[in-house]
Amino acid sequence: MPAPQTANEQDHADRLLEQWRQVRPELDCSPMAFFGRLSRMALLAEREIVAVIKQHGLTAGEFDVLAALRKNATPLTPTELYQSTLLTSGAMTARLDKLEQRGLITRQHSQKDRRSMIVQLTPEGMSLVDTTVDAHVANEQQLITPLTTEEQQLLTGLMRRWLLAHE
Repeated sequence: MPAPQTANEQDHADRLLEQWRQVRPELDCSPMAFFGRLSRMALLAEREIVAVIKQHGLTAGEFDVLAALRKNATPLTPTELYQSTLLTSGAMTARLDKLEQRGLITRQHSQKDRRSMIVQLTPEGMSLVDTTVDAHVANEQQLITPLTTEEQQLLTGLMRRWLLAHE
């Protein structure tokens, strides 16, 4: 993609690269454009995503737990939940305590192993997570509207390839 012609077409990364070109013209700083844009996009998107989740009375972490429960066909153990959300056991317990106090989940002893607990959504939790997911998806769709469907698919494929090489 060619460099922007006017200052109105320049983003943060373009201005950063221009500053480096001024002081280190021999250095190829093009990777900075990639990672700078990636970081800035993540920051801006996260701010928008968290705002929508907050409108539904949830934190991003609470939403992650409710969504993990919703997208599984069976109840999960706290261990399965903290592994799927990349939390520590203690952090998951604190989240589950809050969600249970709000009446959004229940914890019960497992029928298979009384030492283990299972976590499931209450009807209120199911309704809240469904409403929040609907708003979340609509928000994400709005966030990607500057790109055509083809551009979205291309970018998604490129990101997948990069992640597969680095995860």
